[in-house]
Amino acid sequence: MKLKSFVFLPFMLLLCFSACQNNDYSPKPKGYYRIEFPRKAYAAFSKPVPYQFQYPVYATIEQDQSRDARANWYNLHFKQFNGYLHLTYYDVSAKGEYDQMVEDARKLAFKHTIKASAIDQRIINYPQQKVYGIYYAIEGNTASSVQFFLTDSAKHYFRGALYFNERPQYDSIAPVVKFIKTDIDTLISTFRWKN
Repeated sequence: MKLKSFVFLPFMLLLCFSACQNNDYSPKPKGYYRIEFPRKAYAAFSKPVPYQFQYPVYATIEQDQSRDARANWYNLHFKQFNGYLHLTYYDVSAKGEYDQMVEDARKLAFKHTIKASAIDQRIINYPQQKVYGIYYAIEGNTASSVQFFLTDSAKHYFRGALYFNERPQYDSIAPVVKFIKTDIDTLISTFRWKN
């Protein structure tokens, strides 16, 4: 009798363990890190340049150090998100020059058409401040998610483009882009020409 229970017990345990296994294995989808967004707060950008605006305090303003950078070019560095808002400024001296800059901005935005799922344009119009322009919201796996330009239509031209130092995967950066778009909207709405 002892021999039967000695053989029967391991057999039953083996049967229980093998019956509890689920052979339907499906891999879990790739996850992304949780993103902690800072509290919204803004500071005045007031360098000795022909423009001024409000920018988020969790970003740093850096002089553009690229090889072909000009005076009055800056980068708004979002270190926490590994992204930059490149800000460039040009003095406009002729109508043809202004028209060329506007066309270049359009070409730079629509250069992303190959990878973009949508490119939305919004007119920027603040006549009291003499600030006009176009805002391009670019969706999809593109290098830049937001581009815009501002002008007074006479002598100033200011352009911004948002880039991340990551391989573009729109579904993973979409929350960050949405968060930074609010900051870009604030920059645009508080933008003023100094002269």
